[in-house]
Amino acid sequence: MTFTSRRLRRGAVAAGAAAVLLVPVTAATAPPSAGAVPPAVTQPDPTPGDDFREITPQVRQRLDTAIQRVMREANVPGVTVRLWTPDKGQYERSFGVADKNTGRRMAPDLFWRIGSETKTFTVTAVLQLVDQGRIGLDDPISEYVDGVPNGDEISLRELAGMRSGLFNYSEDPDFFKALTSDPDRVFTPRQLLDYAFKHPPMFEPGEKFFYCNTNLILLGLVVEKVGGQPLHDFIQENVLEPAGMTDTVFPTNADFPAPHAQGYTNQTASGEIEESTDWNPSWAWAAGAMISNRDDLRIWARTVATGTFPDGSTMVEPATQRERLRTPSTGIRGAGYGLGIFDVQGWIGHNGSLPGYESLTIYLPSAEATLVVLLNTDVLVGKTEPSTLFGDAITRIVSPDHVYNLPVPPMPK
Repeated sequence: MTFTSRRLRRGAVAAGAAAVLLVPVTAATAPPSAGAVPPAVTQPDPTPGDDFREITPQVRQRLDTAIQRVMREANVPGVTVRLWTPDKGQYERSFGVADKNTGRRMAPDLFWRIGSETKTFTVTAVLQLVDQGRIGLDDPISEYVDGVPNGDEISLRELAGMRSGLFNYSEDPDFFKALTSDPDRVFTPRQLLDYAFKHPPMFEPGEKFFYCNTNLILLGLVVEKVGGQPLHDFIQENVLEPAGMTDTVFPTNADFPAPHAQGYTNQTASGEIEESTDWNPSWAWAAGAMISNRDDLRIWARTVATGTFPDGSTMVEPATQRERLRTPSTGIRGAGYGLGIFDVQGWIGHNGSLPGYESLTIYLPSAEATLVVLLNTDVLVGKTEPSTLFGDAITRIVSPDHVYNLPVPPMPK
């Protein structure tokens, strides 16, 4: 099978699958014009703990069985799953292998490329600048970056909410050829934007939802210009250090902390599955370059969903966090996307996909429960991300009223 540039848009994909997120917002759920606050997707708010089953030995066995079934059906080499709750118990298991060549077993303490979960950090940096009064969510991107098509009409809010109408650079055929012919290549943010801006806008700003990595490259440049330092330094100082996330890094090269799993992808020039462990993630930058592990992602799940650091201090002001969590529909029932974050049937967070790796980090406020899933392949099952299959199987058992379930329609041509 031959793979096209459209596949690489998944290098930083949200709400479960790229195909899902191409579905336009319907007339009934279309966002208002720039400047207005979009409507929220309402979710039930029961008493904490009522929405999550106790993790008994029987539930553990069901989870073991379901996870291993998905591994077999999706041909996943290895996976780590961890669930935390304040009063219903915990679950952590690693299955399969971290390295197919050596047979090294998967382990829970490995580092991972987390792909699109990077977006939650970049948008957090933007929101912190909003709280400081240095930028406004409804500012046009043209105030900060020159040469953006429709730049006078596209707001920072529309960029963060995936409603800009800009072309996704990772769908450009020339970009795909450049990356897959030389995975060690270093891309600059401006080079990535050049791939996008040679295409005209696809629709008017705010008209509909379309998942687009170009949006986050622009927001990363805004943080650097207004924050006065490189994006990775801003996130380190203002997000990671206050959160106590000592094992999370925003790399500036292809270095990958040890120990880590080997990654396997078919997003290659030949379409064959190859190792992608040491591919340079510069091509994803503010949209998908970061590295973390399961303990730090556990911290981040609650932190990004609440806007509060673990010590109780404010990461994002409550009013700004409320705007972040206003999640207009993506066109899929029960799945909304806010400012760099999604809400799928009550689970708040983000997933990530980079060639060879996928992750899912989500938080269920009604039960104060966290789920982290890490796996070392991004090869689709039909048109579905393997991380989505794990999320679906796990939540059907532990939170049957809140199933992380995203049906995938055919990929638009």
